[in-house]
Amino acid sequence: MKRYIGTVSRGVRAPIIRKGDDIVNIVVDSVLDAAKYENFQIGDKDIVAVTEAVIARAQGNYASVDHIATDIKNKYGNKEIGVIFPILSRNRFATCLKGIAKGAKKITLLLSYPSDEVGNHLVDLDTLDEKGINPWTDVLSEEIYRQLFGCYKHPFTGVDYIEYYKTIIMDEGCEVDIILANDCRAILKHTKHVLCCDIHSRERTKRLLKKAGAKTIYSLDEILTAPIDGSGFNETYGLLGCNKATEDSVKLFPRDCQPIVDKISQRFYELTGKRVEAMVYGDGAFKDPIGKIWELADPVVSPAYTGGLEGQPNEIKLKYLADNQFAHLQGEELKEAISEYIRHKGDNLVGDMASQGTTPRRLTDLIGSLCDLTSGSGDKGTPIVFVQGYFDNYTK
Repeated sequence: MKRYIGTVSRGVRAPIIRKGDDIVNIVVDSVLDAAKYENFQIGDKDIVAVTEAVIARAQGNYASVDHIATDIKNKYGNKEIGVIFPILSRNRFATCLKGIAKGAKKITLLLSYPSDEVGNHLVDLDTLDEKGINPWTDVLSEEIYRQLFGCYKHPFTGVDYIEYYKTIIMDEGCEVDIILANDCRAILKHTKHVLCCDIHSRERTKRLLKKAGAKTIYSLDEILTAPIDGSGFNETYGLLGCNKATEDSVKLFPRDCQPIVDKISQRFYELTGKRVEAMVYGDGAFKDPIGKIWELADPVVSPAYTGGLEGQPNEIKLKYLADNQFAHLQGEELKEAISEYIRHKGDNLVGDMASQGTTPRRLTDLIGSLCDLTSGSGDKGTPIVFVQGYFDNYTK
């Protein structure tokens, strides 16, 4: 029988998760119920993915602004702090900034421009060209920025982030200066005590600051790595990957995810006899060419996954074969020739011309992006994604 469907990604609805809920049983039961009522079968190499948010909720992994403030005071001793390279986000950073400001005497806030690390713009790049500004070398004060560019509001959120972040800091009784630069070392003219808030470039930033003479250097993944007065924490990522929970608290990235995915996979095998892969996913790793936003504000796409999701795709580009080796064939003869080629492809196609144009990314990043797009970030109510046929190819 011919098969006409390849990869299928289904968002699976689940109950609202609360602290203390058994996330493993909820995930497995939700998928099995969906399979029963939507009439699909569980198979080997199917993938069950769970968003990090519901796992953190089940763990009760939350921290308050006061907890953040206490850790900041412990590490910086109520000194003036340079807070550098934060992303521009009400959800991801604003509440963290509130806690940081509550734990500091003065903040010099250094913002990257024309955009933050994930693509939220403070000014259009073409406008920089018109004004003769070089973002790699020029350091702008808040006053100069306003003279050049006025009040810039984010096109999606309608927020003037410079004014928004400034107000958050001042409301906590903390003094504030704001500068814009892309060289982290510019902060050292203001203070030697620095909190690095960049996500994927943080290790380089810390290395450059240390070499340039900074005295106290931490990054967000080093804040709340242990409980503060009974708070949640994340020993690996600290505040990285957190989201706003309330006006005065954040939900942290989940802890101890590997036992969860292993138990989900094992539970499926016990109930169905099928070897199902499992993973936890956060932000997908993709960029919006119109909004210019790179989605990956989490420290990783997947903090935990079962062994079958390790590695990257090992695929042949069908159109390359059709246009080259088998350009003289058509119809069933072409189909069979390509199928035979795929059946005998090597285990490692890196550098092979027949694989050029295939996506050179890790499986977890690709699948995590698929799941993030499937589940969405709003009111779909599908924190579980069930993927079938991902490892199939043209011969299956």
